Amino acid sequence: MQWFRRPILTIAERSQVERFTRSNHLIKRHLVDRFVAGESLTEALPKVIELHERGITATLDQLGENVATPEEAAAAVAAFQHSMRELKSHQLEPNISVKLTMLGLDLSDEAAMVNTRAILETAREVGGFVRVDMEGSAYVERTMELFARLHDEFPEQVGIVIQAYLYRARAAIEEMIARKARVRLVKGAYAEPSSISYPSSTEVDDNYLRLMYLLLEHGTYPAIATHDMKLIHAAREFATDNAIPPDRYEFQMLFGVRRDAQTSLVADGYRMRVYVPFGTEWYPYFTRRIAERPANALFVLRQFADR
Repeated sequence: MQWFRRPILTIAERSQVERFTRSNHLIKRHLVDRFVAGESLTEALPKVIELHERGITATLDQLGENVATPEEAAAAVAAFQHSMRELKSHQLEPNISVKLTMLGLDLSDEAAMVNTRAILETAREVGGFVRVDMEGSAYVERTMELFARLHDEFPEQVGIVIQAYLYRARAAIEEMIARKARVRLVKGAYAEPSSISYPSSTEVDDNYLRLMYLLLEHGTYPAIATHDMKLIHAAREFATDNAIPPDRYEFQMLFGVRRDAQTSLVADGYRMRVYVPFGTEWYPYFTRRIAERPANALFVLRQFADR
């Protein structure tokens, strides 16, 4: 569905579409609440506890990106630190995801570095883990460079996301394997040009498969983040054929997606982690989820047309 993503994301960028989506109760009830665990940590924590009771671990993902001032970045640091401490106090794994643009990357590389380091120091203190998320292509190189510096200092506390739809993904995977960094492998959810990314879903899937095998065989506790059951079956088959035990890797899915498959994988003895997004800045995340499924996008467009 690569062809579908770009026009949907372009439409979603219009301010009137965002205002309408935020104010439409049907969209919020049927779609937003499905993919977003709430607008506050207080609302999200019960969802993490419920997952824990089902034998599923969670990564808290406070939504937001592209802060414009040092004060906004400092507030994000404090919020991330608070999330990890709250998870610890509830006897849950202090595992979170961060975007460097939320930590000041648009201000400077050093601002993002200082702010992320402060979060990682808290992670070390509470026995937690921080996954540095990957954003659009304009930020990929800088994110990789900053991650390498952070991983040198905090090898046990920080991991990275690699997007399989980018041509550069294999080189990045090989670099992460060499430094024994933990990788979360995703297909990728941004609209990118064919000059830097595979243009068709078939090519993306093929590259994901190659990178997944590489990580399963040589990576350090890789995260296979996909809802594609064909890829999940291929991972299981490859691991079995190569005597790779289930505790050497984990599957990951998003909150609200394929709950049945999450439960089934746990029942079969596999490790499953769910990303639990929350926060008031849910709109960009929500639009990327909508762009992945035509049926969801059509529901939103119908609401817009009928207003």
